Amino acid sequence: MMTKSFVALLIAQFLSAFADNAILFTVIALVMHTPNPATWYVPALQSSFLVAFVVLAPWVGQLADNFPKARVLMAANFLKASGAGLLLFNIEPLFAYAIVGMGAAIYSPAKYGILPELVKHDGLVRANSWIEGSTILAILLGMLIGAKVADASIKGALIGTISLYLLSSSIASLLPTQIATGQKANAKSALRDFYAQIQEFFITPRARFVILGGSIFWASAATLRVILVAWSPLVLDLHSATEIAQLTLFLAIGIIIGSAIVPRLIPLEHLKRARFAAYSMALLIMTLSFTDNLWIARSVLLLIGMMGGMFIVPVNAALQELGQQSIGSGRAIALQGFFQNVAMLLAVGSYSFAAAQQISPIVAMLSLGGLLLIAAFIVTFHLPSSTSRIIVRQNHK
Repeated sequence: MMTKSFVALLIAQFLSAFADNAILFTVIALVMHTPNPATWYVPALQSSFLVAFVVLAPWVGQLADNFPKARVLMAANFLKASGAGLLLFNIEPLFAYAIVGMGAAIYSPAKYGILPELVKHDGLVRANSWIEGSTILAILLGMLIGAKVADASIKGALIGTISLYLLSSSIASLLPTQIATGQKANAKSALRDFYAQIQEFFITPRARFVILGGSIFWASAATLRVILVAWSPLVLDLHSATEIAQLTLFLAIGIIIGSAIVPRLIPLEHLKRARFAAYSMALLIMTLSFTDNLWIARSVLLLIGMMGGMFIVPVNAALQELGQQSIGSGRAIALQGFFQNVAMLLAVGSYSFAAAQQISPIVAMLSLGGLLLIAAFIVTFHLPSSTSRIIVRQNHK
């Protein structure tokens, strides 16, 4: 599995994910350095990043499948660098961060969609484990280093982030440039095709689970992250971007551990086992809301991350294989991106509204855990316990 191409993808993805999280905490530092920042602004920033994933969903999957994915990765990193550059010139952060979000929306289907082109079926879960593990390591380092550099110099953090995006783009140029799916589509019919893809892909309980399960995971993760920005100063007396990043570090380490151990525990043929990780994650988020000790909070966040990693890795692997067998892996990732980002927008938007109404982050965190538990039960209810093959009806034209 460790071919030169796969190693190049790992490195390119690591650098891009590092920069994604460095710029997030740079923007958070920028807001925290502002006198009396509005409580809704950080959630609004997260929402501005997510909008592109919803609006561009009908087109980014086609882009990943119609063009060499290596070239798509390069172009997406250039767009992210442009958004970071706008921040250097004091452009409104909500707009500049939305441009970074556009690059990320284009990047995601190509990043995951290229995996079935580089590895075989038997190595797909393991490849996802490597991608998720390296991505979380990049998140870990990106948020820690990015926050520390941003607390010292926002301009220096932005210049470093732009450099990383450009370096990632250069390494992506080493990836194969073939178009594996061979599925061409007319961009003018993208909306009609996207609707048809939704109808086709939602035929089986397994396909519905990978879409909806991934959506509730990322909605919960995104909301938890923005809640922590308000919860940490209130409960744990943490007030700098660096301190909040150090707390989130334990969540990232947990996801790395969960991603590393899950291939042995949840093969694709037993995907339903992932539901126990989702249930545990929900209960742990509820537990965190009652915590007021720093080290206990760190321990609970570590466990939340482990459960999250054990849930999302097999879900992503199943999605890629289902997509490759039907509508195209890039289109399937874009389809998942649409639903998960609609879910994130609704979840983060709801929290933004709640924060503007002065709802306590403690109550918000407890509510998040309860809603995740209910949603996880609903989306896994009809999922088969096991399956010998992954099958999706191939009637898409």
